[in-house]
Amino acid sequence: MLEVKNVSMSYGEVKAVQNISFTLKPGEIFGLLGTNGAGKTTTFRMIMGLIQPKSGMITLNGHQVSYDDVNDIGYMIEERSLLTKITVKDLMFYLGQLKDVLKDDIEKRLDYWLDRFNITEYKNKKVKELSKGNQQKIQFIAALINNPKLLILDEPFSGLDPINTELFVRTIRDFQKQGAMVIFSSHQLDHVESFCEKIIVLEKGQVILEGPIQQIKEAYQKLNIKIKAKHMDLSSLKAVNGVINIEEQPNATMVKVASKAYVKDVFDVVKNYEDVMTFDVLEPPLSEIFIDKVTKHEKA
Repeated sequence: MLEVKNVSMSYGEVKAVQNISFTLKPGEIFGLLGTNGAGKTTTFRMIMGLIQPKSGMITLNGHQVSYDDVNDIGYMIEERSLLTKITVKDLMFYLGQLKDVLKDDIEKRLDYWLDRFNITEYKNKKVKELSKGNQQKIQFIAALINNPKLLILDEPFSGLDPINTELFVRTIRDFQKQGAMVIFSSHQLDHVESFCEKIIVLEKGQVILEGPIQQIKEAYQKLNIKIKAKHMDLSSLKAVNGVINIEEQPNATMVKVASKAYVKDVFDVVKNYEDVMTFDVLEPPLSEIFIDKVTKHEKA
């Protein structure tokens, strides 16, 4: 189990992370979100024992985390950080042995992952000869080569097409099923929603949102109503109490209401329209809540 307790870190006068706490159990995927410069990378480095927090404590399976835990941790950094002038095989030998993986095991695991990611022909190619998408696969394999118990993924889907994104998704799910702990960070919040049960959102080092995603949505209260009908009278919808916003989309109209208490009022208007084909009440996507909370924090 990973426990982050009241952890803070600063660089001189800059407060990079302020009093962050969360717990991660085996088989859980946790979302650590935020805009660029919010404090995510600093948090990752503290979790891996690369830097020590100014206050608070981070423990992994009951002991204070340190660089000695590196063999049990896999980290996929957002920026590509591969040695590009050597072959994929030599790169994995180098990185795997840094984490005390036997050379024979490294090659077996490398062969497995190259086959799974459909890039077996690149084993003896120099990294610089690979496309950006395939370099991303190699960086992912580097994070997995030691079969980590804690896997930290920072923007793992960057630059991937939908097919390869699905390959990564299935791999992450497999590690979850094996009991690995996964910390996941991405600006693609639809993936965060599909992976994570709990999240923390950082902004300028401060926690501005935390908890189970479903509870966060319920507390947010606002709902979106998707409506398809002929000859809609938008002025009558705008006049409904509790309607916050109306957005006309190519194939539907989205009506945002302050809470579910106003859904019936909207329906009472819509039911009088001609040929109503759709009236769907939708929870707000996580991206909407994220933008709202970050914007309000910046204005505060």
